[in-house]
Amino acid sequence: MVVSQLPSSLPAAQAVADVLGRQQDRESAARTYARTLPIVPVRADGMVVEGADGRRYLDCLSGAGTLALGHNHPVVVDAIRRLLDSGAPLHVLDLGTFEKDEFTTTLLDTMPGGPDGWRLHFCGPAGTDAVEAALKLTQIATGRSGVLAFTGGYHGMTAAALAVSANVGVKSPLPRAAIEVTRLPFPYDYRCPFGLGGTLAADLAARYAETMLTDPHSGVVPPAAMILEPVQGEGGTVPAPDGWLREMRRITAAQGIPLIVDEVQTGVGRTGAFWAVEHSGVVPDVLVMSKAIGGSLPLAVIAYREELDTWRPGAHTGTFRGNQLAMVAGSATVRHVRESGLVERAATVGDRMLRELRLLQGQQPAIGDVRGRGLMIGLEIVEPDAAANAIGARPAAPDLARRIRAECLDRGLMVELGGRHDAVVRLLPPLTITDLQVDAVLARLADAVRVASSGYPGSRR
Repeated sequence: MVVSQLPSSLPAAQAVADVLGRQQDRESAARTYARTLPIVPVRADGMVVEGADGRRYLDCLSGAGTLALGHNHPVVVDAIRRLLDSGAPLHVLDLGTFEKDEFTTTLLDTMPGGPDGWRLHFCGPAGTDAVEAALKLTQIATGRSGVLAFTGGYHGMTAAALAVSANVGVKSPLPRAAIEVTRLPFPYDYRCPFGLGGTLAADLAARYAETMLTDPHSGVVPPAAMILEPVQGEGGTVPAPDGWLREMRRITAAQGIPLIVDEVQTGVGRTGAFWAVEHSGVVPDVLVMSKAIGGSLPLAVIAYREELDTWRPGAHTGTFRGNQLAMVAGSATVRHVRESGLVERAATVGDRMLRELRLLQGQQPAIGDVRGRGLMIGLEIVEPDAAANAIGARPAAPDLARRIRAECLDRGLMVELGGRHDAVVRLLPPLTITDLQVDAVLARLADAVRVASSGYPGSRR
């Protein structure tokens, strides 16, 4: 039975409470969003989600970046409906189909540097499996095992993907990972690991990485790959400087190290370029894709340079790697994003939101930093009255960030937290956000920050 509305016999509040109560009783302690967003969605359109209680919310999560076109966009729904009505098989493992052929053609046309010279591998339906495949591929192709990864990075929750991720809180309860990871500093102006910030810090980070690979006494054995995000998402919406990213490409190329770029969250126009590496002109050896490429449905793919294609049949498989519905939804999404100017709109709207949020930062000392690229934006929340360090950063304020998130929800705005100490308010609206919705998001967020800060212990406001 499909349930799309409240059981008629129960009042709305009771029905919602029953669902949330059963979820708490039945589901694992590892659930996340459900803890902080006590909503039972029943309908959604574009950026608007309607709960079973009748309240409407502006969704600035977009399925953690999955919904490039928002909820139930007509081009996606029509593509899915056509496939369902056609009688085509929905599950075909990795067999070739017309739907897959169209998807691969559409996807390859977006590749950095052009469509030639790439190979595609369809993975299990989540981005973490694509990261696993990318690491396995480069290990096989190079005959090496170690990996270079970065502070603040996030690449997934399976074994190797978690090993190259940086969140100590998630990793510490687990046994030591089998994969050897060398952790390098990621340029992060507000909390610069060198205490400097700016281009000098990025230059030092690049020099440090090169030294680790060229100094015969660095202790770093030549690795199978370097993996990075062009904008760190879960790490707190931290964009990589374009010049630093070009240096990582130069260094890895000079040392014969495949460069893996994780675009699971940054891809399909989110940052104001179809792939975020295009801002820097970098062409990676491996591009990891998921989330938005499936048009809201589960799909994960890696694209890699054909000279790496040395693994044998069956080296990386997955039962659901032939998701036909996701392929047609993905083709429709990719085409619509490119043909409707949504990449350029993400850049324009993102620039406007950053400008206005930085004005708000000047009025609200609880906002320590505003950063991002395109429609991938973060506000780092800090202790309003704490002393700043030598480069102007104040201590993170996770309790205040949680207050802001709760105040946003009370005002009909769905946001989430990330970054160090979970003190970064993250905005990932769909690329289809309207100007009126931008106004509403900014107004609701500004009001939430003001109200949360005014009642925060130690604040003079």
